[in-house]
Amino acid sequence: MTNDILKYIGRIVFLTLLQVLIFKQLHFPLGTFNYIHVLIYPLAIITLPIRIPRNFLILIAFVMGMAIDLFYNSIGVHTSALVFTAFIRAHVLNLLEPRGGYNVNASPTRYFLGMNWFIRYLAIMVALHLIFYFSMEVFTFVYIQEILLKTIFSFIFSMVFILLYQFLFNPK
Repeated sequence: MTNDILKYIGRIVFLTLLQVLIFKQLHFPLGTFNYIHVLIYPLAIITLPIRIPRNFLILIAFVMGMAIDLFYNSIGVHTSALVFTAFIRAHVLNLLEPRGGYNVNASPTRYFLGMNWFIRYLAIMVALHLIFYFSMEVFTFVYIQEILLKTIFSFIFSMVFILLYQFLFNPK
């Protein structure tokens, strides 16, 4: 049990550092086209064990979001999006629950639930995170076209990097 806790803490720290040290610096210059943001850090919350209590999950998301906001010089944007992701996670897990139910000791990863299930789950969670994140960034729906464009392009690139991470590090 202690080994598992250390593994999850290590993954949270690693993904936070990966986000702020590498993916924050990534820019895809295409003229004035600035719609691509690679956000890999939600994976830490998305893949925590199913049995984790929602209150604790939201607390972890809050602390992780605050750490990322410190590096991005944003005031609560990453925090609010990550807390939203932690809150909505249980609803998405209920929506995608397999016929036999979940093994409560498992994490929602491709290792435990299969690649097809994991891609559907990941796509829903990342899309919800990005929509919320970009909506909070501008905090008005006047820029709905910009929110949607950023969400679509960031979704594609974030999914590619998250799946690449999954294959490289194969977290169980």
